[in-house]
Amino acid sequence: MSTSSDWHALSPAEALRRSTSEAGGLSHEEAARRLRRVGPNAFERAPPASAWSVLVGQLRSLMVVLLVVAAVIAVLSHDLLDAAAIVAVLVLNVAIGFITELRAHRAMEALLRLEVTRAVVLRSGRSVQLDARDLVPGDVIVVEAGATVPADARLLDSVELRVVEASLTGESAPVEKRASPAPPAETPLPERVTMIYKASTVVAGRGTALVVATGMQTEVGRIGTLTAAVARDRTPLERRLELLGRQLALLALAIGLTVALLGLAQGRPLGALIQIAIALAVAAVPEGLPVVGTIAMAVGVRRMAHRHALVRHLPAVETLGSATVICTDKTGTLTAGQMTATVVCLADREVAIAAGDFPPPPDLVLALRIGALANRGHHLRTGGQLELLGDPTETALLVAADRAGLDPATLRAEWPEAGEVPFSSERMYMATFHHTPAGGLIACVKGAPGRVLDLCDRMRTPAGTREIGPEDRERILAFNHDLATRGLRVLALAMKEVSSPTATELHEFVWIGHVGLMDPPAPGVRDTIAAFQRAGIRTLMLTGDQRHTGERIALDLGLLRPGDRVLDGAEVDRLSEDELRAAVERAAVFTRVSPEAKLRIVSALQRRGEIVAMLGDGINDAAALRQADIGVAMGGRGTDLAKEAADLVLEDDRFTTIGVAVEQGRAIFDNLRKAVFYLFSCNLAEILVVLGATVAGYPSPLLPLQILWLNLLTDTFPALALAVEPGESDVMQEPPRDPKAQILFPAMLWQVGIYGVLIAGCTLAAYAWGLTASGDAARASTLAFLTLAYGQIFHLGNARSDDPVVRWRSAVANRSALAAVGVAGGLQMLAITYPPLAEVLGVARPDAIDLLVAFVLALVPAVIGQAIKAFRRV
Repeated sequence: MSTSSDWHALSPAEALRRSTSEAGGLSHEEAARRLRRVGPNAFERAPPASAWSVLVGQLRSLMVVLLVVAAVIAVLSHDLLDAAAIVAVLVLNVAIGFITELRAHRAMEALLRLEVTRAVVLRSGRSVQLDARDLVPGDVIVVEAGATVPADARLLDSVELRVVEASLTGESAPVEKRASPAPPAETPLPERVTMIYKASTVVAGRGTALVVATGMQTEVGRIGTLTAAVARDRTPLERRLELLGRQLALLALAIGLTVALLGLAQGRPLGALIQIAIALAVAAVPEGLPVVGTIAMAVGVRRMAHRHALVRHLPAVETLGSATVICTDKTGTLTAGQMTATVVCLADREVAIAAGDFPPPPDLVLALRIGALANRGHHLRTGGQLELLGDPTETALLVAADRAGLDPATLRAEWPEAGEVPFSSERMYMATFHHTPAGGLIACVKGAPGRVLDLCDRMRTPAGTREIGPEDRERILAFNHDLATRGLRVLALAMKEVSSPTATELHEFVWIGHVGLMDPPAPGVRDTIAAFQRAGIRTLMLTGDQRHTGERIALDLGLLRPGDRVLDGAEVDRLSEDELRAAVERAAVFTRVSPEAKLRIVSALQRRGEIVAMLGDGINDAAALRQADIGVAMGGRGTDLAKEAADLVLEDDRFTTIGVAVEQGRAIFDNLRKAVFYLFSCNLAEILVVLGATVAGYPSPLLPLQILWLNLLTDTFPALALAVEPGESDVMQEPPRDPKAQILFPAMLWQVGIYGVLIAGCTLAAYAWGLTASGDAARASTLAFLTLAYGQIFHLGNARSDDPVVRWRSAVANRSALAAVGVAGGLQMLAITYPPLAEVLGVARPDAIDLLVAFVLALVPAVIGQAIKAFRRV
């Protein structure tokens, strides 16, 4: 059996010969043989990611390795309590990452929900209904209005067949299909009118077709294979955090080596050096960071869910805020996803169909009545909900009539149909005959403007009916051309009184006008695109629609600006990878693009260093959704495959929701940056305390368990408060972050160093005072423990926003900040006053003087930090 992709270019007879089949279909015996050879007409399941592979991924972190080393050293030195505490922290961190990242990649499984359960097939010349899984290449299937196509097939014959392929090709309007003539072999898929494809829907007509591909060999199956082949990459946030952790680990190792050399030079015992090494290893790891990062993103998930954006992949919350380019499908994303009659051109004027235009003038009522009568769509109201059935172009005319106060059901009852001349590709129009309320008979015609105009010798004007002159014809054709250049689909309307409902009456009609239909821009899209432009984010349109349609919509939305290019899918296919990488810099609209072309465009942008968000809802978008740094699918009309491939699902199907999500993503990153700044300042202070005491020849002021206590409890609660603060007031006025930029930019790293030195200096001062005042090492260590803990808690104010508005909003709206300070401070007091806990942590109960010294010294970094902020605002 040939697997050639040029079936569309063959005649029906040639296709039957190639498939060794007949117009009456295969015999049951031959079909069974082929089924055994090619397998069922079903999609293959992709093996899901195993839980083990996810767990191994968590264990590859340098932070985990550092904790493992510290635990091993503690065990070897017989410090089992420290070892147990470190292992507990290790298990907690790995468990958090494992739970949040355990996510099987099941893009292919979504294909199973596209399966068609039953199919009508000709077997040995007889029509039978069977399980669609049993279809094989060479079968002849029967399709009709309302059916879903069960396999890719080459039409053998058809009658007024129209198919919706939007989810596969991106084409917004129904596509007319015919058995002949066959198009050239190089015809792109959206224009292969002799083919019908699996998972598309028949909206009108009927036909028989030869099955040429089943299962994974269909176009839908091929896209599923393409989607599954796209590997998930780590998000920018994950890459940044890993690099930051690596840098911190290297810093800790360098400091540890320095301390070891100093200790050996000072003649310190090996046991003391081992304890210092464990303390340094624990101090270098911000154990609270995984929890803080997860909570920050979880808060973002909750806020997005309240705005109808559902997150499927947690780190994607922040990735959207990093986006530099948003690639978006047109149909149903930038547009409303439903054909709408927007304008009617009458004899002397153009009338926009808008809510404010009604009640409409009589000549417009006449045009809308003809459009509703010469119509095969259905307009139903069920429980207050409007349900439209049939060709979207025809249902758009019904909706326009309904908005004008012409209920289609009432019209059809008052003007009952007496006959029909159905639409055909040869005639390019349809006609219906109706009895009038006055007892007469009229014919209503709807179709291609040029063909309908040929049927007319008169035209309707406000002054009455008159003959059509040459100038009138030129003006009508000019109206038609103008509407077409605006990206509208144009239908002409005409009528006449007749004596009988027959085709012989189809001449000498009265021209009424023509109507322009389009899938209009969705509400709020233009404002969202403008907001993205102010935020330095490019918006690119990737559509399967015609060039002029995509270009017109792009101009209306302000997406296409002077100097921007429009590229056709055929042009994209001809470009090399390097040429495409250069072309995407200036291109804003890509039309007639295939799924492979969408994937190549996204990849080309990523090779330029862009962070790409891809929006789509169709099967043809799935591979690009998966390739993008963040894939965004529509939740209502989106196909299952698109939603499974995406990281974020817009529950309300509104492009404007993505603007909210981008803003939230940026706020999440800002908050994470504040939390990382806070935690790393605190960790650096702990490292410097241990290092400073070692250099000075003192024992380590802090035990490993004390540092774990600080990192897991005292530091974590204030960091969590930072993670849930409101976003900055100008978050959407700033350009996107450099994709290569680190979480902590150089200025922040300097601040981390300054605050780390300040907190460590005050802690060492408290330690020295304790040793000097009492000579008691336990009392001095307790003073250092207290000073460091409260210095870190008070440091929360230094890590918050410099924007006074945000700080005030945080104080009012983010009550958890005050609660965090209270909880952290209370836990620290519990650590020194509750005897069993104090014994485990190795601290003594301080007196009033000790508490006063600790609090005063702990306040110094906070006071200096606020003075610096006040100076910067002046």
